[in-house]
Amino acid sequence: MQRTLQAKCLELAADFATRSPQHDREASHPTENYDILRREGFLHLTIPKHWGGSGHDFLTHTIAYEALGRGCPSTALAFNMHASVVMPLLESTEVSDAAKTKIADLVVNHGKMLGGNFSEPGHTSLIGERPLSVRAYPVEGGYCISGRKMFASMLQAADYVLVLVHPEGTTGVSPGMLAMIPPNAEGRNVIANWDTLGMRATRSDSLILDNCFVPDDAVVFRSGDIRRFRIEGASWFWASYTSVYLGLAGAAFDELCRVLNTRNAEGYSQSLAWHPDSRRHVAELSVDLHAARLTTYHSAWLRDRDGPTPEAMTAMFRAKYLVGQATSRIVRTALTLGGAHGIFKGSRIEQLFRDGALAEIQPPQSDFCLWNIGLHELGLDPAAALPPMRPA
Repeated sequence: MQRTLQAKCLELAADFATRSPQHDREASHPTENYDILRREGFLHLTIPKHWGGSGHDFLTHTIAYEALGRGCPSTALAFNMHASVVMPLLESTEVSDAAKTKIADLVVNHGKMLGGNFSEPGHTSLIGERPLSVRAYPVEGGYCISGRKMFASMLQAADYVLVLVHPEGTTGVSPGMLAMIPPNAEGRNVIANWDTLGMRATRSDSLILDNCFVPDDAVVFRSGDIRRFRIEGASWFWASYTSVYLGLAGAAFDELCRVLNTRNAEGYSQSLAWHPDSRRHVAELSVDLHAARLTTYHSAWLRDRDGPTPEAMTAMFRAKYLVGQATSRIVRTALTLGGAHGIFKGSRIEQLFRDGALAEIQPPQSDFCLWNIGLHELGLDPAAALPPMRPA
């Protein structure tokens, strides 16, 4: 089953790759790719079968998105936003059955694509703390929400965006509320400021909410302490993106091998693949790539087997760190060995280099991964650790 799905994803990735350069140049929504993924059933890929979904586990999702990431990394990264917000809701013991049924019905029976928006301008993945400044004020029949969100991938392509906000009047250690906002909601605006180095076609623009009204039934989850929900859903909230960069790294590796095998320097009978430095670098990158893949697959398998245990969480941090390091090294080496021909716009290596530059920045960023791995390996209580910087 996994091999069949992987083969289908590789087929789709090959098609997406033909349009990837144009979407990259224009920083445009790859809506035709999203539509294909909708038709192929990827909206409900991991939704349990008792809700009408395909019922695939996290490891299968990882294998699928690694394959999709080989074609158009931006498409895979942005479309993964859907699963990264839907699945934590469906798996959480804190979310009501009514809310779960509503979400599953929207996706499975109505084909709705959901985006998520948790980040704000004051957040940094280096520290990991994410206090909420966007506020939801209770009014008759619902809430009015005001504030600014950032990094809202595929915001204008999604049917709804799930926004994490601070509900005024809620007591608790870390209150939070998830509200589902349609594109036509009054007071919802988009600042199209996603002009970035890489992953340009994710269109992760800023969302502005100015007294944006949402009815009570648009609230799918509310808690006085959102931290448990975030921790239990971490495999989807951030670890599900690791596989996309793994696929990107694999695509860069394959492109480097293709270039080395097909380029012949004038006056020589053999391709650049025969140069001893080329062979040594390719061998090293092969080790990096396979180690990153096995570590990522193992972390996904462990999460499926045990749930969000400390051991599974640490395994996912290891995978994210290792994939980030491997991707950075592979795309940089590909650019170097590919030579000056590969630095022109339109070069596959040039685009993958820019997309891959985001691998270590993508939350959780590399240093934050190491912070958590170190605490776990040394048996230290994270709650007892001093903050990395002095709080205000």
